[in-house]
Amino acid sequence: MTDRQKFFQKAFPFWDKISKEEQKIILDSSSLQKFSAEENIHDSTECTGILVVKSGLIRVYMLSSTGKEITLYKLNPYEVCALSASCILSNINFDIFVDAEKDSEVYLINPYKYKELKDENIYIESFTNSVINQSFSDAMWIMEQILFMSFDKRLAIFLLEESISSKSDVLTLTHDYIAKNMGTAREVVSRMLKYFQTEGIVSLSRGTVAIIDKSKLKKLL
Repeated sequence: MTDRQKFFQKAFPFWDKISKEEQKIILDSSSLQKFSAEENIHDSTECTGILVVKSGLIRVYMLSSTGKEITLYKLNPYEVCALSASCILSNINFDIFVDAEKDSEVYLINPYKYKELKDENIYIESFTNSVINQSFSDAMWIMEQILFMSFDKRLAIFLLEESISSKSDVLTLTHDYIAKNMGTAREVVSRMLKYFQTEGIVSLSRGTVAIIDKSKLKKLL
């Protein structure tokens, strides 16, 4: 078994349930591409295809009417993005953008080849629907935060999620980065972080936010 076969076997729960011929179609219609940090992988004008992250970190986001970026979710190795192949998905008009958050390697699977398999195989269709449903669930969660949560609660959630992702309470984050991911202005982030600092929740230094009282941060939720 090749490295690519082993990778897809882990990334796709349906891999061992489909035929060797179907596996070969996926393998033959996929290409491994490298992207530098902050490089665009997909925008709303393209039908890039199914994305499967091999290494690095991928950010999926949308643009507000004022041009602000709002991060919907991030993808780690072995995770899949199907919304980047919206041209093959019925009744879905959902403009997203995908960038590499870090230097990344991503498998791109031809959308039309994938659609042929999806339309004929219940296992692939079920998996694809599950990925899409999770994507919409993540997007709705972000919209709910923006519409109904106070900013201090949203920022607390963001910092706790970043802490879990990085496995550290010392976060290498600029105010600009936080604002970009949360779809707000840098000044709003800076004011709230300074408030958190005066409350003894975080400690701030250039390019770093250190969580010093996680229990206080959690009480904001």
